[in-house]
Amino acid sequence: QVQVVESGGGLVQAGGSLGLSCTASGRIFSISAMGWYRQAPGKRRELVATVTSGGSTNYADSVKDRFTISMDNAKNTVSLLMNSLKPEDTAVYYCNVQRQYYGTTNYWGQGTQVTVSS
Repeated sequence: QVQVVESGGGLVQAGGSLGLSCTASGRIFSISAMGWYRQAPGKRRELVATVTSGGSTNYADSVKDRFTISMDNAKNTVSLLMNSLKPEDTAVYYCNVQRQYYGTTNYWGQGTQVTVSS
């Protein structure tokens, strides 16, 4: 199994910055990608940003040029730096770890709350 633990988040004013971090442990071989998703109240979970083990990144249009994702393959960690935060960024943010081993398996963290006040 793979354990996924997030840290960071909290309350910030609009225009401010926050950082999220996530570490995977356990049977962590063959990690192909890590990323962040978020879910606001009454809405579906949506992609925020992902990064592959090769360094390719993908961002939701709503966060491009404001958020930066990075991955440390050696430490099995993924970080998300969030700048110029907006109230609409308020959500529970979930870390995702994707493993390619006899197929694709996704592992999720417990989620961390990010609240942006106006």
